[in-house]
Amino acid sequence: MKSEDIPFVGGPLDGRSLPVLVTATGNPPKVYKVPVPDPDGGTGTVLVYVREPVPGGKAVQLVKWQYAYRPDGKVERSVKWPWSKKDGQDRKGEEVEEAGDRPESGESAGSGEGTGASA
Repeated sequence: MKSEDIPFVGGPLDGRSLPVLVTATGNPPKVYKVPVPDPDGGTGTVLVYVREPVPGGKAVQLVKWQYAYRPDGKVERSVKWPWSKKDGQDRKGEEVEEAGDRPESGESAGSGEGTGASA
C-alpha cells in the first residue's frame, strides 16, 4: 500500500506530518480518527481530523491535502443524495405541508359539501 506524509493542523498533532495510507486514487481518507488511551485506564478519547485541501493549490490534479482538527468530533456529511431529505422538506428542498393543512380524500378543497350526486 502506498502512503504519503500528510500535515496536521490544529489540536494535539499540530505541525506534525504523519504517513497516511492513500486510496487507489491517491487521496487520503476524508476522516482520520486517532484513538488516545486514558493513562488512568478509563475510557479514552478519539481525536477527529478532517481532510481539507492545502490553501494556495495551483492545479486541480495536483491537490495537496492536510488534516484539520475538529474539537467537537462532529463530521459533516458530504454526500448529498438526491433522494435524501431533511425533516419537513421534500426531494426538491421545498416545504412539505402538514397533515392538518390538506383536505381529506373525500372532501373538495373549495366547498364543504360532499362530491356525491344530488337527488
